[in-house]
Amino acid sequence: MAGPAYDDRDGKIWYDAKMVEWRDANVHFLTHTLHYGSGVFEGVRMYSGEIFKLREHSERLIKSAEIMGFEIPYSVEEIDQACLDACAVNNITDGYLRPLAWRGSEMMGVAAQNNTIHLAIAAWEWPSYFSPEARAKGISLQTSTWRRPPPNTAPVHAKACGLYMISTLSKHDAEAAGFTDSLLLDWRGQVTEATGANIFMEMGDGKLHTPIPDCFLDGITRRTVIDLAKTRGIEVVERVIMPEELANATQVFLTGTAAEVTPVGKIDDHISKRLKRLLKRFQQM
Repeated sequence: MAGPAYDDRDGKIWYDAKMVEWRDANVHFLTHTLHYGSGVFEGVRMYSGEIFKLREHSERLIKSAEIMGFEIPYSVEEIDQACLDACAVNNITDGYLRPLAWRGSEMMGVAAQNNTIHLAIAAWEWPSYFSPEARAKGISLQTSTWRRPPPNTAPVHAKACGLYMISTLSKHDAEAAGFTDSLLLDWRGQVTEATGANIFMEMGDGKLHTPIPDCFLDGITRRTVIDLAKTRGIEVVERVIMPEELANATQVFLTGTAAEVTPVGKIDDHISKRLKRLLKRFQQM
């Protein structure tokens, strides 16, 4: 990402109900979450001074913590206000917020029942997750060799820090191969999502098809797109989707707070039919 390193910026971070100088918002080396990944977080967008689906994000943060076995010591209303305050103190009207709750350093080991729970919220200006050029032509996805685990092996319905190790490994592999992002299958070989965004597709039947979120996060933007489609009379089909079906999709797009709504132009060696039509039209000019 362009700009200064994320630990070396001007501004303030809301940290345990205090505004802390950006460069001083640190944790101890023996913080439990750093070693065991037992934190939870949210990604939130602000547009023109309004935070998109703020209440839903704050509620999900608390729910994620419950799934991970700890309680955030702030109410939904307090987290909402903290997000607003973090934007105000940093003069953000269009940007991104990162609330993060984590276990402290009182205990070091797998067990962490007595660790203090902390919460911090950063806000900064951040444009589109994918470059404008990539979004214009449709990003490319490479199917990852890593798989999303079954629900009885990981807290798959929490937005938990540790689960994103799979996403990092997959995205690094994809970028090294010249792709924008990675497409993840689950342990059954079914389509799930990208590294940080849900997936939708059109199959030429006038409907939107999307995988059932039984082993990955049911995104807030995903639910918003489903609601918008239904209000416009577009049927949304949540079903099992196998990777070989993607070659027959007329259009594919990702949804997420960071990704927003991003078209996909290529998956592995398959170029979308929509992109093929555009390329053919360009060649005829």
